[in-house]
Amino acid sequence: MALRQQVLVLYLKSSALDTEVIGWANYDGTGETVHMAGDCDEPPYRTGIGALRDGWRLIQATPLVPHTPGDEFRTSYLKYEFFFEKLVSVSD
Repeated sequence: MALRQQVLVLYLKSSALDTEVIGWANYDGTGETVHMAGDCDEPPYRTGIGALRDGWRLIQATPLVPHTPGDEFRTSYLKYEFFFEKLVSVSD
């Protein structure tokens, strides 16, 4: 048996893990599933806490930086990004 990494990226409404998921991406190092942008209408979890409760490990959160005037009108990126991982056993 070998370990492979699955990565889940959740974009939340704010910096708190218990706020709503507004964007997401999945990456499966096991090769069992292939996800593409926009391949489902519903997020895999309602909040970041939901991912933690399902066994995902939080490995990175976007650092908080102060807003500059006018940032509230920008839509170029999603600010609150959280990376989660699971290690999954696969056959060699």
